[in-house]
Amino acid sequence: RGLALFFDAWLHVLDGRRLPEPRVVASPAVTAAHAGEGEPGVTRGTGTRYEVMFLLEAPDAAVPAFRATWDALGDSIVVVGGDGLWNCHVHTDDIGAAVEAGIEAGRPSKIHVTDLWEQVEALEADWVAAAAPVEARPCAVVAVATGDGVTDLLEHLGVGVVVAGGQSMNPSTQQILDAVERSGGETVVVLPNNKNIIPVAEQAAALATRPVHVVPTRSVVEALAALIELDPEQPAADNAVAMAGAAGRVRTGEVTRAVRDSQAACGPIAAGDWIGITRAGIGTCADSAVAAAIGVLDELVAPADELVTILVGADADPGDVERLRAHLAGTRPEVEVEVHRGGQPLYPFLVGVE
Repeated sequence: RGLALFFDAWLHVLDGRRLPEPRVVASPAVTAAHAGEGEPGVTRGTGTRYEVMFLLEAPDAAVPAFRATWDALGDSIVVVGGDGLWNCHVHTDDIGAAVEAGIEAGRPSKIHVTDLWEQVEALEADWVAAAAPVEARPCAVVAVATGDGVTDLLEHLGVGVVVAGGQSMNPSTQQILDAVERSGGETVVVLPNNKNIIPVAEQAAALATRPVHVVPTRSVVEALAALIELDPEQPAADNAVAMAGAAGRVRTGEVTRAVRDSQAACGPIAAGDWIGITRAGIGTCADSAVAAAIGVLDELVAPADELVTILVGADADPGDVERLRAHLAGTRPEVEVEVHRGGQPLYPFLVGVE
């Protein structure tokens, strides 16, 4: 719809064609019912409230009617796949009707519901907290991360300002620049913690009014290792060298779910499969998050390694954590294992080995 509106506006400017009338969407009763929730002064969300996702086993012929039902229920609709298996996503105020449409078309599984309003409120709370003044010091650290547990870990290890962001939610140059300016450091180290955010952090460093050094961390697990080397009484230039060395000694992996069919070194991957990713690429494809995590550990952990760090995501199963511990105890009993609650979305397990 956004792309269609863009073309309509383009044709209006170039050729004088009439713009389409805006579509008026009536708010369902459930939206009105929630409008008064929350503490005084807290901004409630706007638009559709819930994100509903699931895999749908259904014949191809049933999908057009399913899409039409979802069109009447919400927006941001994605239905991709084929040959009887579909990856489905919608923003809606009626969770039950969205799932029932899937049941009418076929067999939905791995149903996941997210409250989008709560996510917005959490981000706003983070921004308010981040605006508080920070004590001045010779060297401050700014890090990009998501997840309440990850944020707590970073702050405990000396990070002054955490910028909300990560995979699929990259912060802007201005957001990082603002964090640098309010960090209170005479000099600043920035930990981007994602390869896509590194150039954004470098651009912010070039625009800052104080010396800023970017340590090109690609994962929050690398950042945890780097922060062990932090000396806030030393300038950022010296800290950046030591921290980059520590981060470079960490081999990292992550577990997430495939969003489309593809092919990798491990073989064919179907939408909805759990995949284990390291710097070498996708090395594991499995039917569960814990199986993919075990594949990542087997790929990364070598006989000379001493420490394995596991960050547990928001949607991870506690029983899976114990299975990982048991696997390492059986295969690498000499390795020390640290498990922390990260709370990060989309990635049930982030792994670091050193």
